[in-house]
Amino acid sequence: MKKALLPAAIAAFLPLSAMADVTVYGKANVSLQNADEGGDSKIELVSNASRIGIKGDEVISDGLKVIYQFEYQTEMDDGVGGNGQTFGQRNIFVGLQGKAGTIMGGNFDTPLKAVQEKVDLFNDLEGDLAHIFNGETRASNIVQYVTPGSFGPFTATVAYITKEDDDIDDGVSASLGYSTSNLYLGVAMDQDVQAEGIDIVRAVGRVNLGPVQLGAMFESTDVDGIDDSDGFLVSALWSVTDAWALKAQYGESDLKLSPAALDGESASVGVDYKLSKSATLYGYYTAIENQDVLEVAQRDDDYLGIGLDLKF
Repeated sequence: MKKALLPAAIAAFLPLSAMADVTVYGKANVSLQNADEGGDSKIELVSNASRIGIKGDEVISDGLKVIYQFEYQTEMDDGVGGNGQTFGQRNIFVGLQGKAGTIMGGNFDTPLKAVQEKVDLFNDLEGDLAHIFNGETRASNIVQYVTPGSFGPFTATVAYITKEDDDIDDGVSASLGYSTSNLYLGVAMDQDVQAEGIDIVRAVGRVNLGPVQLGAMFESTDVDGIDDSDGFLVSALWSVTDAWALKAQYGESDLKLSPAALDGESASVGVDYKLSKSATLYGYYTAIENQDVLEVAQRDDDYLGIGLDLKF
């Protein structure tokens, strides 16, 4: 289905020689939730990073090909930012992939963000680790190199982010991962990526023990060498049957999350029911707390919802 519909959709944009290697993909994820924020309660429909994209490659020679991806977020409820805008840019790049590895440039997740792998069980929902961790950056003007598959279970990634400004230091992000069928370990760093003078180190681990998946993450942030802060996250998923799964996640940090908030804490529980290989019905509860910088007000928000996630 992915390729059968493609010629009619993109014939005007891609040469015929490339069509056979193009894949249309995406995710439609919508939830209905009760949001209790700052003492005010409301029922809302939320589009959780729903997206559509195309990706593919074109062989140049034996062992060398051009790769590309164009991915856009689409808000299924009321448009990006609530203003009716249909699409917002996500991971977009073009690059070369060969026996020596992959090099690519564009706008996409930094190695530090990507190193989280599958540890965040509430990704794109209210329990997303982005609410308590720094470093969840999708960088513009980024050039990245990834080691080839011949490195076995190890993958090294290094990225350079140009700020295109002579007065601002460019950024560097790098990661090293070790992955097998039951174990994943990763470590990553950012330097001057989120902002000039901010350095971040992140360590991640995941282990599969039969039907149980356990994950953990630790992060430390240094601001101009004078302000150190850190945070951690733990998660657990139990595949009760082939269809049913229970999951829980907890994280906290004393990281500064915005100009007004710090000291984040997030706890989530959820249940997934697989309707098919591509479709999942889910429910969740998330509680988030933050203290403002002046320690005057405490954010204490709760979310209870059900949703449907369809991947294609």
